[in-house]
Amino acid sequence: MDKKVLLIEDDITVRENTAEMLELSGYNIHTASDGQKGVEAASLLLPDIIVCDIMMPLLDGYGVLEELSKNEETKYIPFIFLSAKTDHKDIRKGMDMGADDYLTKPFEEDELISAIESRLAKTAILNQREEKNKENSKIKDFEELKNHLRSYETKSFESSEIVYDGHQGNNYFYMVDRGVVKTFLIDENGKELITALYKTEDVFGDFTFQHKSSKEVAQCLEPTKLYCIPKQDFKTFLDSNTKMLYDIINVLDHNLQDTKNQLLDMAYSSVKRKTAQTILLFTERLKRNKLRQIRISRADLAAVAGIAQESLIRTLSKLKKEGLIEIEGRNIKVLDFEKLENIT
Repeated sequence: MDKKVLLIEDDITVRENTAEMLELSGYNIHTASDGQKGVEAASLLLPDIIVCDIMMPLLDGYGVLEELSKNEETKYIPFIFLSAKTDHKDIRKGMDMGADDYLTKPFEEDELISAIESRLAKTAILNQREEKNKENSKIKDFEELKNHLRSYETKSFESSEIVYDGHQGNNYFYMVDRGVVKTFLIDENGKELITALYKTEDVFGDFTFQHKSSKEVAQCLEPTKLYCIPKQDFKTFLDSNTKMLYDIINVLDHNLQDTKNQLLDMAYSSVKRKTAQTILLFTERLKRNKLRQIRISRADLAAVAGIAQESLIRTLSKLKKEGLIEIEGRNIKVLDFEKLENIT
């Protein structure tokens, strides 16, 4: 595609001769006979380069460059001055205002063509470099996304402190730096149902951008530190990293499958199996070493298992007598993972 050149020149002879010369060189030429018309043409055409005389009626070349510099769409268009003024101060003034080149009349054909080609080449190189930088700066996978989220401010929470209550609305997403967070719902009978557990590097929050409240509550199970990401920032990030949406959808789908499996276990398992599976769920979800104990309240265990707290406590006592777990206060240590997994 031919490059568009806007030639702004009030002298009709110079204008026509220069336009013809550039057309023969393969450029798509547009002309304007004075500075005001030149500004209007530049805003309308958005040429690839502008060649402009300085001494013109109504608006001189300096005024043209000044006006175009105020417009975001035209301020970066390469600009070459043509002038019979050869004083060093005039040349310096034009360059200081942001012109890319300054040719004095009379000029040779090769001189003008060379100036245009070099400026277009420079623009093409810079544009290509900018596109490459944009591409390189894009986040390519979920691990890079986590590194990006670490640039946000952190906030510390005490054990049992509420991170957000969906009834009151929430304008943030979160990533866990350290600690554990549970999300839960309260049913019509006031019973708590834990919907998810989040550990270090997990991302959570209400993944909608609509201004509406949810019923989900997030609460810390231990002293916790979170990265807090404003939803609007995250939306802007996704707009420029659309490929990341697929990874996020996969993560959300994985979380949804975990929740479905948890609900199925709650619905169809025995109380003993529900208890055993819940202990294993916490052990796996919190990524503790199998030789270490987990620290979790009986209320949270019962809420995840979907059983009454009294039933849970009785079942924990049975598991302890069978030598499958040890209990000390809120601490539970698994002694036999295989037997717990095989409880029916």
